[in-house]
Amino acid sequence: MEHSTEILYNKTEVYCSSVHRFGSDALLLARFCPPKRGQKAADLCSGCGIVSLEWHDSGHRGPCTALELQPEASALLAEAVAAQGPELAHITPVRADLRAYREGEGSFDLCACNPPYFTAGFQSSNAARATARHETDCTLEDVCACGFRLLKDGGRLALCHRPERLAEVLAVLRAHRLEPKRLAFVKNRAESAPWLFLVEAQKNRKTGLKIEPDILIAAGAAMYGKH
Repeated sequence: MEHSTEILYNKTEVYCSSVHRFGSDALLLARFCPPKRGQKAADLCSGCGIVSLEWHDSGHRGPCTALELQPEASALLAEAVAAQGPELAHITPVRADLRAYREGEGSFDLCACNPPYFTAGFQSSNAARATARHETDCTLEDVCACGFRLLKDGGRLALCHRPERLAEVLAVLRAHRLEPKRLAFVKNRAESAPWLFLVEAQKNRKTGLKIEPDILIAAGAAMYGKH
């Protein structure tokens, strides 16, 4: 498959296309919620696999399921994993709909998702772009239901989303017995309004939310190497 290549800090390669590529939000999400080295993890709505590959680049070697609805995006990750040898064999690209996915339910330590952000407004005429940006095939409710289903008790679900939907995201997490535990806002500069937030919730845990320091793009928070 024709692709461009992005190279992460420790030389892990990410294959991208004009439609299936990644932004700083997905990279920040991966760095906000790194799994421990041997933990079982899932990258929901994985796209080209940036979250899975950034986790690997940072030292994760436990089983990692990269769940993606769109076949072209899943194929990009499969090609990247195959091309980089057995060291990446712990990442398993799975082309499936998270609304119906149940394999390994109750066994994951960590799930992360960079979900579609929008429920209304202009949609791209390109079906793949529209699916990635709008809740046409995957809603916030779907993501949280899947996370609850896959996680073990105490397991973590991490999301990135737009600040205007913060109240809704927290409410939907709690409605699915996923208790928000960490929250951080992403800003371009210290004096700017946030354009993204990152939240981590735990399955079947008590209340207690920690607000973490702002993540500043101007300070290099989203830098990565390019090839």
